[in-house]
Amino acid sequence: MMKLWGRKSSINVQKILWCLAELGLVEGKDFERIDAGLHFGQNRTPEFLKLNPNGLVPTLEDGDVVLWESNTILRYLARKYDRSNRFSVDINTQYQSEKWMDWQLGTMWPPLRVALLGLTRTPEADRNYPLIQKSYQEADSLLKLFDQQLSTQQYCAGDHFQIGDIPLALCVNRWILLNQTFPEQTGPRTHLSNIDAWMKRLEESTQYKLVEEKALNIVK
Repeated sequence: MMKLWGRKSSINVQKILWCLAELGLVEGKDFERIDAGLHFGQNRTPEFLKLNPNGLVPTLEDGDVVLWESNTILRYLARKYDRSNRFSVDINTQYQSEKWMDWQLGTMWPPLRVALLGLTRTPEADRNYPLIQKSYQEADSLLKLFDQQLSTQQYCAGDHFQIGDIPLALCVNRWILLNQTFPEQTGPRTHLSNIDAWMKRLEESTQYKLVEEKALNIVK
């Protein structure tokens, strides 16, 4: 049975759980999930480090295949297990989706991550509030680019849901929750109507709600 190492509150583990749900793969039946990371531990043991020398989650074991890096795992699962063509295999659509996956990882997530960790993992006495607000506002500005993209199409790569929408939506989820919970520390959040409509489509037509509730734990 396929094994997924990682706690459900991790944004990167949630990417995988959402993708697995879209592919019709069920925890306990098609894959086993093992809590790891933060207070669960396990990710620094010799056994885990043999699988993933970074000591991070998620890590996927699928037979002889062992993968880490969440976006790579998404690509693998979509390639191997998309038997019902949930995600398009058209090359143009695929790489439009992958473009936004790389943008999420390399451009938009780094500043948002600074704000997220600063407000949810750092003791209050040690928080750098000017840096937190600067980082949040940078992510806010970057999301305006994605909102513009959505003004002419329904999803990141066109008018059909793709794996690229998964990491983007989970980042947007954090962007919204942080502002709702820490409005003074983040500064104002721009109202982006196209992103709002896209998130509503995801709630109504995908398995997003499976991970949405788990994401709420990040601010508690």
